[in-house]
Formats: sequence, C-alpha cells, structure tokens
Amino acid sequence: MDDLSSTQDQDVLAELEQCNISLPEERYLFDFTKNDDVVNWQEQSDTVRNVGMSKALLALHQNTLYRRAIFFALLNPQSNGAGFAGIRAIKTYNLTGYTKLQIKCRGQGQYNGFKVVLRHKGLNDEPNYSYEQYFQAPKDEFAIRTLPFSEFKAYYRGKRNNNSEPLDISQITSIGLQMYGGVYQPIKQKGPATLEIDWIRAV
Repeated sequence: MDDLSSTQDQDVLAELEQCNISLPEERYLFDFTKNDDVVNWQEQSDTVRNVGMSKALLALHQNTLYRRAIFFALLNPQSNGAGFAGIRAIKTYNLTGYTKLQIKCRGQGQYNGFKVVLRHKGLNDEPNYSYEQYFQAPKDEFAIRTLPFSEFKAYYRGKRNNNSEPLDISQITSIGLQMYGGVYQPIKQKGPATLEIDWIRAV
C-alpha cells in the first residue's frame, strides 16, 4: 500500500505540473481529530539497548466533543542524559512542493522538549541516519509548531552528522516523535511527559 500510495502521489504531482495547477496549501499526514487511528504507530524507545529503561506509547483519546492522540512518554535516562522515548509510523510520502511540517499540539509535564524524527528512501533503521528537528511544545493552550524541512538535520544516536546527504522529502518513509534525554543538549530531561496532538501536516 505504501508503494502504491507513493506512485499515486507522483502521478498526481505530474498531472498538476502539466495542468499548471498549484499544490493545495496543506496536506494532512495525520488528522487525529477525524479518522486517523494510532494502531500503526510503533514504539521506538531506548529499551532497544540493554541499558534502556524508558517507555512510550500513542493512544487515541476521544469523547463526544473532541478526538485527538496523546503521546505518553516516561524517560529514564542514563546519568549523562542518554535516553529517548519515542514512537514512529512507517508510511511513504512524497512531499515535493511543501516546505514545512506543522504539528498542532499541547505539552504537559515538567519538561516539554520533543523532536520530530524523519527517515527517507526506506532507510528506516540503524545504521542509517535519522533527520531530526527539536521543538518546545506549547503549554496550557493548543498551538501550532512549524518545522521547516530545510532545518531537519542528520543525526546518529543523538549526535549531529554534517557529512550526510540532505533529507529527501520526495521519499519520506518514516515519521516519528520523541521525548529526548539531552545527551548532547544543554537541557537534560527525565520523568513523565505527554504531548496531545490534533494533527500533523505539510504546508
């Protein structure tokens, strides 16, 4: 289905170019306020290594008035701040023509530092690089955080790599969210946190 979706995306883009029609202003990758579910999101936390002790999950939260997803994270980092609690969805997108990723969200907890993690070309696991961008979640009220695709940089196990190829947004094959410990960051995070999410879209 992902390969078919990617082919269809490319066909649509080609038709738009031939007809001189502009891309829509936004494209929703996940809209949890409507029909998108959370069943295909996978946990990616530091327990993939023997020293890891963190936990993460994505749950759907709804009643008669609203519907959204909640990213729950419990971060138990090592003494140097190494640790992460995250989730990801393996899905193919061709985002050619779009310049930014936006997420409408709200954070709760002592810490509200998160990051979006993208991968491309089917290189979804180590030893390949991930492309990451950090953001501070808004508190109290929902707000939109805007992440330019040009600001997604290559990382390997939390360390920046300056010699990798740039992110290819025409072949996005994984999108993830993480609460980070901060091993290479000035702020070290630990403990529980939540990120309520209405939607994620490209603009």
